[in-house]
Amino acid sequence: MGAGNERPAGGEGHDGEPVRHSRWRTRRLYAGNNRGLLTFDVNVRGTLFTVQKALPLMRDGGSIIMTGSIAGVKGFPGMSVYNASKAAVRSFARTWTNDLKDRKIRVNVISPGSIDTGVFVGIPKEVKDQFISLIPMGRIGESEEIATAALFLASSSFVTGIELFVDGGTVQI
Repeated sequence: MGAGNERPAGGEGHDGEPVRHSRWRTRRLYAGNNRGLLTFDVNVRGTLFTVQKALPLMRDGGSIIMTGSIAGVKGFPGMSVYNASKAAVRSFARTWTNDLKDRKIRVNVISPGSIDTGVFVGIPKEVKDQFISLIPMGRIGESEEIATAALFLASSSFVTGIELFVDGGTVQI
């Protein structure tokens, strides 16, 4: 067999092909494009490395607020990597809340739903209306509403380890 075609002890992958190594397996899962890997790297590794670098600079009693998404709990079809990456951010908050309790550093997640950030520019009205139909508040949120939630989390000294959904009630129903 040529280089890279060896069949290791790992057996076969999810599609019956020989598993060469974990990097190959990961690439096959994403059908040969690296978009899934980039999404996971930015959302998970980026969060991890940022917090690791920030912690030595933080004062005790500080606050870490991470950005999640309703996708971390809703499981939107066709978005498995994004969904999982946002669920990982939530898991960081749970774990780091315990890890950082001696320093009294609070760790929380803001998980927005559909927010009018320009992502809907050029989207047909019927598609936008379909998003709105899923939101109990009957509208898309505003950036200022996310900022208000972040200020609440930053200033509330007895709130830690939570995921605050700013989504007009989408996740709750």
